[in-house]
Amino acid sequence: MMEKKYAEAERYYEAQKKVKQIREFYEHLTVYLLCNPIVIIVNLMTSPGYLYFWYSLLGWGVVVVLHGLKVFNCFPFFSKEWEKRKIDKILEKENNKQKWE
Repeated sequence: MMEKKYAEAERYYEAQKKVKQIREFYEHLTVYLLCNPIVIIVNLMTSPGYLYFWYSLLGWGVVVVLHGLKVFNCFPFFSKEWEKRKIDKILEKENNKQKWE
């Protein structure tokens, strides 16, 4: 019974963390979408001969995409499965090391 309550609380905590990550991603995306038009307008008004707004659009855009991939578990590197495999591998090494001592 106690384990069931603990498991339920753990699931709720994990869901709460996931919702927070999703909200933070949407906040990041919103800031990106609101700031870059300002950067574009300032660039075009002050130095239309040199279009530097592309640096902001592309650089920040890549970061936003990577953030979204991570939040929505589409990131091909360092996924939860990768973490689990790495933890299992480290624990296995530790267990083997203790056997020889």
